[in-house]
Amino acid sequence: MRHMGRVAVAAAGTAVAAVLISGCGSGGEGVSGAPVAVSETPTDDPTSWEELFPTEDALPTEGEEPVDPDVTGPAAELDALAARKGWEYDDDVYDSPSELVTKVCEELPTSEKDGRSPAQWMAEGTSFWGDGKQILLAGVPKLCPKWTDAVKAAASGKYDRWFGDGTYAVSSSPAEGQQVIPPGTYRSEGSMANCYWVRTTESGEPVDSRFATGPRKVTVTIRPSDGQFTSEGCAAWKPVK
Repeated sequence: MRHMGRVAVAAAGTAVAAVLISGCGSGGEGVSGAPVAVSETPTDDPTSWEELFPTEDALPTEGEEPVDPDVTGPAAELDALAARKGWEYDDDVYDSPSELVTKVCEELPTSEKDGRSPAQWMAEGTSFWGDGKQILLAGVPKLCPKWTDAVKAAASGKYDRWFGDGTYAVSSSPAEGQQVIPPGTYRSEGSMANCYWVRTTESGEPVDSRFATGPRKVTVTIRPSDGQFTSEGCAAWKPVK
């Protein structure tokens, strides 16, 4: 329709030019020397007017591919959106953006075993960088909507941080290349055969420690004056609110 519209405009322009030329002639029977008035009012037919001059919203943004009307289904829609936006992903690992999201959705339930909350697992994962963040923000609500709140929290940076086994420096500020746990009260819940934790000073001297066999729930308060906190054989430590 747009090609036909351009032809119509061109034809109209030619006709107007012909009228103006004939009106300006000095000779010729029945021809006036006065110029012919041409109306600049557009056609009253809004449909044809929009076809001739489509709005900016109707056209794809520069650099984006047009939407394929035959694309259907959440996965296909996500892949089409990513192509339109030019979002890049690790195509050596994933065949498509939708496969990236599907893999993340499948692995999210195991995040607690890794000692991290779902939002933390996503935010600290290898896929949540660059365009991968945009792909997950757009794709998780479509392909695994139950994790929508988690992906939004990951993007905002405001999410619960859980802590698995290991040794952490006690600090309220993250430190590059160092595992850090903020002061506060934490709880570890679940079936644990042997759970051991110890709070130490900055020099490594024990302040308090516990060793429990088969506990279902363990609570510890880490103080700002502590230097490190070490946990072995315990479930993820979650902040007590």
